[in-house]
Amino acid sequence: MNQDAFIKLVPNSAKQTITLQDVKTLFSYYKEITFQTGQQLGWNYGDSAFPYKMIDTSESTLQLKSDHDRYHTIFVGVGTEQAKEEEQHFIQITLPATATFGDKGKANELCRFLAKKLNGELHLFNGRIMYFYKR
Repeated sequence: MNQDAFIKLVPNSAKQTITLQDVKTLFSYYKEITFQTGQQLGWNYGDSAFPYKMIDTSESTLQLKSDHDRYHTIFVGVGTEQAKEEEQHFIQITLPATATFGDKGKANELCRFLAKKLNGELHLFNGRIMYFYKR
């Protein structure tokens, strides 16, 4: 059974709209900073921190696929929903039924990274909510 987490962009967020290209840019930034951390430590941390290849599956969906034995697949999508009287953009992170425990841990880590960078509202896989914007 699929599990979903959502990062919702609220009025206090850094951005009000999000595209798949924006998400890919943030993932590239994540890969870059973890690679630099690995260089400072003398360890290949970049491959461990982001063990996925980004594959476009549609205009609004991105597949993160891994060749490592501890990881398999994560899906990332963007969309909009009607919230109160305005349109609210969100990022959806989906773990398919074939996802591993490593995928779930990495998905939680990536969700927190995206929510923190965007000052969003994170709805975790377990139903809890984390707020990364000033309230």
